[in-house]
Amino acid sequence: MVWNSPRNTRYGITASLLYVLTMLSGHHPVLAQSPPVETGVSQALAKTRKQTISKVTYALKFDIPEQKNQPIPASESITFNWATSRNRKNETMASLQLDFKEERAHLQSVSVNGTVIPIVFESEHLLISTAFLKPGNNTISIQFTAGNSSLNRNDEYLYTLLVPDRARTVFPCFDQPDIKASFQLSLTVPKGWQAMTNASVKDSSATGNRKTINFLASEVIPTYLFSFVAGKFTPISRTVKGRPMTLLHRETDTTKIRLSLDPIFNLHADALTFLEEYTQIPYPFRKFDFAAIPDFQYGGMEHAGAIDYKLSSLFLDNGATRDQKLSRATLISHETAHMWFGDLVTMRWFDDVWLKEVFANFMADKITEVSSPDANYDLQFVVDHFPAAYAVDRTEGANPIGQPLANLKEAGTLYGGIIYHKAPIMMRQLERLMGKTALRDGLRAYLKKYAFDNATWADLIAILDPYTPTDLKAWNRVWVNETGRPTFTYQLDQKAGKINRFVITQKGEDGSNRLWPQGFEVSLVYPDHVDELTVAMTKSQVELPEAVGKTAPSFVVFNSSGQGYGLFPIDTAMISQLATLKNPVTRAAAYINLYENMLSRQVIDPARLAKIYQSLLDKEPEELNLRLLTNQLSDIVWNFTKPDQRTSLAASVEQATWHAMEHETASGKKKLLFRLYQAIASSPEARDRLYTIWNDQKAPAGVTLTEDDYTSLALALAVRDYPAEGILARQLIRIKNPDRKKRLEFMMPALSSNVAERDAFFASLASEANREREAWVTAALGYLHHPLRAQTSAKYLAKSLELLEEIQRTGDIFFPESWLRSILSGYQTPETAQLVRKFLAERPTYNPRLRAKLLQAADSPFRASKLLY
Repeated sequence: MVWNSPRNTRYGITASLLYVLTMLSGHHPVLAQSPPVETGVSQALAKTRKQTISKVTYALKFDIPEQKNQPIPASESITFNWATSRNRKNETMASLQLDFKEERAHLQSVSVNGTVIPIVFESEHLLISTAFLKPGNNTISIQFTAGNSSLNRNDEYLYTLLVPDRARTVFPCFDQPDIKASFQLSLTVPKGWQAMTNASVKDSSATGNRKTINFLASEVIPTYLFSFVAGKFTPISRTVKGRPMTLLHRETDTTKIRLSLDPIFNLHADALTFLEEYTQIPYPFRKFDFAAIPDFQYGGMEHAGAIDYKLSSLFLDNGATRDQKLSRATLISHETAHMWFGDLVTMRWFDDVWLKEVFANFMADKITEVSSPDANYDLQFVVDHFPAAYAVDRTEGANPIGQPLANLKEAGTLYGGIIYHKAPIMMRQLERLMGKTALRDGLRAYLKKYAFDNATWADLIAILDPYTPTDLKAWNRVWVNETGRPTFTYQLDQKAGKINRFVITQKGEDGSNRLWPQGFEVSLVYPDHVDELTVAMTKSQVELPEAVGKTAPSFVVFNSSGQGYGLFPIDTAMISQLATLKNPVTRAAAYINLYENMLSRQVIDPARLAKIYQSLLDKEPEELNLRLLTNQLSDIVWNFTKPDQRTSLAASVEQATWHAMEHETASGKKKLLFRLYQAIASSPEARDRLYTIWNDQKAPAGVTLTEDDYTSLALALAVRDYPAEGILARQLIRIKNPDRKKRLEFMMPALSSNVAERDAFFASLASEANREREAWVTAALGYLHHPLRAQTSAKYLAKSLELLEEIQRTGDIFFPESWLRSILSGYQTPETAQLVRKFLAERPTYNPRLRAKLLQAADSPFRASKLLY
């Protein structure tokens, strides 16, 4: 234990003297082995505290000034039950550790049960001598200055974002998910501000230009779900299906507001109705509100009773595609599902963070299937999850779904494509294995047993096991605890025009003999029909006896129902006949199989695949599939084509895209094609056409372009150094919304045609203060490192990698990954690949999770350098 020097406290006594004084006072605890005092929240500390304290409540007060650079005075009272020597075998810890990741100077006074005590602060912990505690109920009162790093302060508003372990950056607390607590909040704010937290308003009062809002106590929730939003927001309240809801927002576009409010409220109401029926548990919290925040770090965050969303995800304009509307519906369903999966029942430790995310995604897909009946649920599942899961699982940095976690300060590195995308695929396989009814009934039992408590994946498996004869623990091993994906090969023997043997073999993509037990479909495609066969891949090689005797097909499509997971083979006869596949899910699976085979240097190369995709732009009838095609085609143009060949390919894609757009009648597909045209525009003709559209504010026939679209166009022209004066400055004047105006102002130096100005912008990011708006930073970096700027931006890579540890330490959970992808995704040369490998080779003890994130982000340049050079 280390005391701060006397000049930093009100007391000039040492820890040893304090202990002697407590001995003399008659308190004689028998000291047990205390967890080490170390930065973060270790698993050892968390386990000890869970055994020691219970029934926690926080009463928090924050006095928020109007100016964001002024400190926020705060106070709190923490009450809890303390397990003493009477029921802990005559053992007690020397000190109770409260987590507070701030400077010692932020702490003004501490009292325990009414007695002021010395402030002992060490390694991000406020240490409370257990000599001051008593059996049963205790109260710790603290006067402090709130920490700023997770308050997301802006000129006119602020919001907390405390996942996974960032509550401790704002106020002292027990910042671990299995110490749930009730929060009672009081906010003093400028008089014109609105405020929202997990509980309803109790009362409020105003004095001069300030007002104090007192909220009721919340239900018990983990610290990472505590939240408040305050600022100049517009409140909208409605009651839908008997449920009162309030939305806070800062949108100023009247068209977006008019078109979006009904869907926002109705989608939430539909999700609540579905979840109450599916779980057989009424909505578990007393209120249900949400806030739309400009440039929020994530799509949404599931704060109990007070969800936060990225404003642009909720408010869509009249140019929104069907895909964007589906994405909004899925996002709302995802965050609403968290009210049960994550908020009502919470993982015990963040190594199981994927557990809440997999069920939020799993349930969101089910809700969207019902709330958006015109959507193709199976198609959306394939397009949304498989490319994103493969983008991580095929890399050298692949991580398993379940990951060990020794300290919560590393918890943010667990998030990524595996949790959000491979886990739902795994869960769908589990549902297929158990049956929909059995899995639903098991989940109902799980939620009922652990309501307002914590549970692990092992707890859930134990509940689900009786519902199926399958050995779920063995099944779980390869799916949850191991990395990577299988690769499949096949042998189809024919005789006299008939199939006489069809064998499918599975092994690990790494060459191992691991088996991923799963089911999927294989389609035998004939000129006039399709026979779909189910494959139960329960061993490394399986035969399909039902195929024997069938007429030899024109070609075979693997994973035709889009439920299997792995690198599937390509029947080359399929390639020229993709457009004849009538099932949109089968087409999506075929597109994904082709792209993954290209990346693995099997069957097809980038140039040929680009030519095939070009030919499909005017033939693909499904908007979701067109999104998949256009994303992959843009990726091939920029990342998997050499610069000296790119101009020719881009010109060809431009022509095919514009032609397809002119002949397309569906507005959503026309918008996707225009976005592809804008993304790959390289020829002088294409650039001039884009400039004319932007300058005249006149969209192509049938395409709706909004203020956001014209801003995107201006950025596309700027990164191409289009020879017209002041494009971005002129666009800035056109923008009406103050938040979107500030975003463009921030990004403008990164798009300057002046290299020195771009250099200065990049240099500024070394300061944490200039990285506060993470969404702005990563968007700007994407343009700074655009392939068109690669020659002048490659010099930033080394410094960008050096900053990664600081980015992880100071940023929110997705910032390290988005930072890396923004800086690396536009490069394709062996030099870039060598730079990354050299960086890691020189740091053999580098943080293994950051090493994995870097290897994941570097997968594109790694593969491009092998494919092209």
